[in-house]
Amino acid sequence: MTDTQWETYEVFHQSKRGEAHEHVGSVHAPDAQVALQYARDQFARRLKCVSIWVVRTSDITATDYQDESFFSQSTDKSYRDPKTFGAPDHL
Repeated sequence: MTDTQWETYEVFHQSKRGEAHEHVGSVHAPDAQVALQYARDQFARRLKCVSIWVVRTSDITATDYQDESFFSQSTDKSYRDPKTFGAPDHL
């Protein structure tokens, strides 16, 4: 038995040149070119759009919610905090 499900693609659109692309949803498609067409039909119909990106969902690598240590500070950078330096009271 063969797999009959198409791949999922995440869709990002840009409403104006120079602005960041924003995630607007996802589509199912057999390949990236068809995903672009589906994304255009689905998301550029109502939203002003100058550019669309599609990314295969399986190509996205994300952090694990259980791995809290991933975001912990690896080095002490307290020297960057101006409160750690003593200043005379008259300043």
